[in-house]
Amino acid sequence: MKNQSFGGGLTIPTETGFVEETLELLKRWGADAVRDCDGTAMPDEIKRAGYKVYSTYFVARGDNGFAKTVPDERTHFFVCSEYVPATGDTLSLEIMRGYFGQQIQPEYDCDLRKYWEVIDRTTGEVVPADDWSADRATNVVTIRNCKKFHQYSVSFLARAIWDSTQMYNYITNNWTREKDLPFDARCKKTGEYIVERLDRWLDEHPDTDVVRFTTFFYHFALLFNDKGKEKFVDWFGYSGSVSVEALEAFEKEYGYALRPEDFVDEGCYNSPFRVPSKAFSDYMDFTMRFVSATARKLVEKVHEKGREAMMFLGDNWIGTEPYGKYFKDIGLDAVVGSVGGGVTVRMLTDIPDLKYVEGRFLPYFFPDTFYEGGEPTKELKRNWRTARRAMLKKPLDRIGYGGYLSLAAKFPDFVEEVERIAKEFKEIYRKVKGNNPRSNLKVAVINAWGKLRSWQCFMVAHELWYQQVYSYQGILEALSGMPVDVEFLSFDDVLAGGLEGFDVAINAGDAGTAFSGGRRWDDPALEAAVREWVYNGGGLIGVGEPTAYPKNGRYFALADVFGVDKEQGFTLSTDKYNLKKAERHFILEDVEGALDYGEGMKGIYAKPDATVLDIEGQDVFMAVNDYGKGRAVYIAGLPYSVQNERILYRACHYAAHKEALLKRRYCDDTAVTVQYYPQIGEYAVVNNGEREVNSTFYDGEGRAEKLKLAAGELLWRKA
Repeated sequence: MKNQSFGGGLTIPTETGFVEETLELLKRWGADAVRDCDGTAMPDEIKRAGYKVYSTYFVARGDNGFAKTVPDERTHFFVCSEYVPATGDTLSLEIMRGYFGQQIQPEYDCDLRKYWEVIDRTTGEVVPADDWSADRATNVVTIRNCKKFHQYSVSFLARAIWDSTQMYNYITNNWTREKDLPFDARCKKTGEYIVERLDRWLDEHPDTDVVRFTTFFYHFALLFNDKGKEKFVDWFGYSGSVSVEALEAFEKEYGYALRPEDFVDEGCYNSPFRVPSKAFSDYMDFTMRFVSATARKLVEKVHEKGREAMMFLGDNWIGTEPYGKYFKDIGLDAVVGSVGGGVTVRMLTDIPDLKYVEGRFLPYFFPDTFYEGGEPTKELKRNWRTARRAMLKKPLDRIGYGGYLSLAAKFPDFVEEVERIAKEFKEIYRKVKGNNPRSNLKVAVINAWGKLRSWQCFMVAHELWYQQVYSYQGILEALSGMPVDVEFLSFDDVLAGGLEGFDVAINAGDAGTAFSGGRRWDDPALEAAVREWVYNGGGLIGVGEPTAYPKNGRYFALADVFGVDKEQGFTLSTDKYNLKKAERHFILEDVEGALDYGEGMKGIYAKPDATVLDIEGQDVFMAVNDYGKGRAVYIAGLPYSVQNERILYRACHYAAHKEALLKRRYCDDTAVTVQYYPQIGEYAVVNNGEREVNSTFYDGEGRAEKLKLAAGELLWRKA
């Protein structure tokens, strides 16, 4: 009988030539499962040691013998050439300029008139197919009858000839093995083969307990430039899931044909920051249904052989949207994903319809972190501390690590810290799992994606954020560990009355993005729905450029609700006198030192009845406004910090008219978070900071007590 535990367990990697050391660390860390890592093999001695065995399985790569028999069944991308000006009547355009020829090649074996597109990017018009031709030998498209000094581009279907993840590993880990050829499950021969191959593989791997699919069929968008460096990375991108077969099937089902431009999207490739078009939304739904139905066949095969099926939320995960309508149909037992902080913990733990969820913690045991002079322990502590906040709200079932264990073992302090973390995690799981902490508030995050992109708004893989959006990612990080209940609503949900029952709604993002809403605010019904909800007592928080859609003399659609608007240069002749900063306010009572708005926002001014909480010159950074029975709060930006988490927590209570509930299950130091579990009658008091604190702790009745907590300390207290 294998040493397995369903919850509170730990999975660690192993590798050939590191058997005794692996066995020692399994015991020291209290691990109950072992896994292989991409590029390694699991020793037989480990397989027989009585631990649960995870085996990585690649569905759409890692079998070049088969791939070479079906050269026409590769995965594909839609990509766009550079924009090039025409200096004469004819333009010769090198379509592969800026792309890596070892990763993709133009697909010429298709109907070029249908699956390629030349566009006059100055007018936006499609160039007639008779006015251009493509040379396969040179990858040059010649465009005739050009308009002088108009810019032109070519959108073309490209065949993938090297798997994106393996290419990344080559770069990171200096691999020299054969390059993996990706193949497409939608194609007939591949679709049949992947089921047959899995059946054989399961028989050949009787020691495997958990088949860890990495993941299924289509890689997120990852394209490299002509220097072999990452050119375009979109963890949510569907551009690598196209094929002639898919496009033909889509047209037959939906009654209209998709254009290359529906994927190229003016060079934005339908990034999650774009308000999704109907065509792209339809294609996503179409792809999700295919992937879910096909993946189900593989999962059923795993279950027939008495094994568990786990999906890695990364690499080839496109189409398996964990918050999508069809995810439950796959029938997976578990999901594992990389944990970058509180946001990714909640992205994993909120997934429905699973037996268990596992988080792969950072750092990954790779040479880019584990090298002489590196500081992996520092990253480990930071990663754990940020993730722990969210786990006290909703814990993972299991944790784990990946990479080359032999590298990690060279750092004794790292080994010791993992041991401590493993013990603390088991305690958290034992106390918290299934015991929902008490919340004062119910908060809705509203954007164009809603539930489909729960906790996924602004990040790349591993919770890396884009420089321009860390002012917004901080909101999600703060919410992930707050004692509040959080749900994500789309604007369609709002129109259907979805805000009923919520205390607070948050809209955050730059103007024009899917998260602020962009063109969705060109809808009087949406405007009116949110305005009415606030007027009747709801609390609205806006960060950055909330509800931004310039029209009718306003920049913010709900400028009247927020009590602020943005100067666009049109009303500079109109004086704006509300420049006085309030001396004190409930939202800022715990603040010490300077406020941090990240990238912030310039040109925001307050309307006459608003209360300004922070201002520099004539730029308002924080303000509040009464609106009917409700309240609104505006903040220029909110990157994550313990202080900003507290500001948002207080802002939520203020907006909801629930200030009196604040000091229940509360510490006055901003670094300290309190969760209360009524089922077990215990409080978790956790210092998320890197310094010792002396803080006043308030219990559920508001009774006060002085506490001292060491840096990073988690203290359990009986009610």
